[in-house]
Amino acid sequence: MALILGIDPGSLKTGFGIINSVGSKTQYITSGVIRIPNVSLPERLKIIFDSVTEIIEEYCPQEMAIENVFMAKSAGSALKLGQARGAAIVAGVNQELPVSEYEARKVKQSVVGNGAADKHQMQHMVKTLLKLPSTPQEDAADALGVALCHANTQQHLIKVASARTFRRGRMV
Repeated sequence: MALILGIDPGSLKTGFGIINSVGSKTQYITSGVIRIPNVSLPERLKIIFDSVTEIIEEYCPQEMAIENVFMAKSAGSALKLGQARGAAIVAGVNQELPVSEYEARKVKQSVVGNGAADKHQMQHMVKTLLKLPSTPQEDAADALGVALCHANTQQHLIKVASARTFRRGRMV
């Protein structure tokens, strides 16, 4: 059993989602969006850090997965996104969580089957895979997608590690 906290960082909205992963089965625990008021960047980073710390203390996940920075529209946006990621990562590391990072394309490929999937496709697949009664908000769905990607990756690594041999590129 592993509770996985997924984070979709942002300087104005940071999505979070927690799933329970047992073998190949996943179960939804909670998700939401940390909405950051229009205050100075240092204050925003503190809000992200404090909020992620509070989520970790409340739900006690064993692992954390976060989306990597992608090339934003401007260098300034990319820097702010990187700083928001940093605040969330430090919150996880402060709580002694192992932190894994995933590219957005890998998350989409893992959850939707298409690395170029749009937000609506991601929301739909997260809702379907986790058997949710309603569609999660975009940022929460992305965070749940990061957690699902991490669970899938961990499951694949276990499968590869337990394979005895490889024959013609296939595990036996």
